[in-house]
Amino acid sequence: MKPRMKIVVFGSALLLTAGAASAATASDAPRQREAAALTGTAKLYRSAGDDITFSFDAHLAAEDTAVPMKATGTFEFSHYRHGKGAWAKAKVDCLVTGGKVAVVSGIITDSDLPGAEGRRVGVTVHDLGRHDRLGYSWLASGNPAEGNEPPECAASAPYEKVKKGTGDFTVVPWQPEL
Repeated sequence: MKPRMKIVVFGSALLLTAGAASAATASDAPRQREAAALTGTAKLYRSAGDDITFSFDAHLAAEDTAVPMKATGTFEFSHYRHGKGAWAKAKVDCLVTGGKVAVVSGIITDSDLPGAEGRRVGVTVHDLGRHDRLGYSWLASGNPAEGNEPPECAASAPYEKVKKGTGDFTVVPWQPEL
């Protein structure tokens, strides 16, 4: 092999090795996890057969750890019984989690419940695997369509049981520097 060809082959091999090493380093770099999150969907259990569903996609970015009111995302809920009821979608305005418990609040952006849009509601979730639990602000504060609103990140204790086989809530615990 001519000396010039050896240099080209050696140089190419060196470039390939360097490229592979830098790609491995970039993909192996640890990503900073989000500060908190609540995701998942479940139906609530009611012996009377009510059809109640809650879905969450709420997140607090790592850079916003100290400010839970910078949380983003949405959550939706619906409650029907004998063909009557309502649904609502809310834009997240606060998310706080501790261990496997999350409290999220948001402003209703869309609903078929007259007077509900623009009102704040809050929900608490306890992520217990197959036995998740849930609570909501309107238990204590009353119907949001009537102007009864909790403050940001406020809801009741998670007293409702999730219907067997439907709970898949996931809570990412918040770990603020105190």
